[in-house]
Amino acid sequence: MDKPITIYGAPGFGSVPVEAAMTLIGLPYEVIDVGEDEINAGVRGLNPIRQVPTLVLPGGEVMTESAAMLIWLADRYPEAHLAPDPLSRKRPAFLRWMTFVAAGIYALSWARDDPERLVTAKTQHAVLRERVADRRIECWQAMNAQVHPGRYILGEDLSVLDLYVAVISRWSPRRKRFYAAAPKLADVVRRVDAEPRLADVWAKRFPFVEGWEG
Repeated sequence: MDKPITIYGAPGFGSVPVEAAMTLIGLPYEVIDVGEDEINAGVRGLNPIRQVPTLVLPGGEVMTESAAMLIWLADRYPEAHLAPDPLSRKRPAFLRWMTFVAAGIYALSWARDDPERLVTAKTQHAVLRERVADRRIECWQAMNAQVHPGRYILGEDLSVLDLYVAVISRWSPRRKRFYAAAPKLADVVRRVDAEPRLADVWAKRFPFVEGWEG
């Protein structure tokens, strides 16, 4: 590649699993961190809905949607073994759960991060956030009931699905409730947390500060 991939993101955001995947692949990449005001001002020209992560490839192509980025990276660099081969019997489950996490769990951030997008009465903001947290737990429970992990969710190989779940399970309602709701996934995410190749990524982009599990 002539120049690195550029990713617009922020610590603790959905850009983090994408950064983790590029780190495991060994890709050079540049991170541009943006705050709320900068998302509106700086990302507007690249992503019409003004959200991060937004990925700019070396040829100038723009990608949005973290799940799409992760699937593309895994398929583009198969030597990293971060997703089942397209002909693998595990591929349908991989695509199913990547989509489920993105659409059923991640997407709830839109409402939780700014309750006024759905309710105007400030007295309802706490209720909305509580219901979002409860819905996420319901989704984690459903996933936990239907997967049969080995060392990782799909078996013995670390995939971008594991990276995705490890990061998103740290969001509200955070890990303690996640562990209780999804005990089969708990060991998987702890294993991803402890992956030595990702130690620097976690330290810089989503550090395990005191009380981080909730």
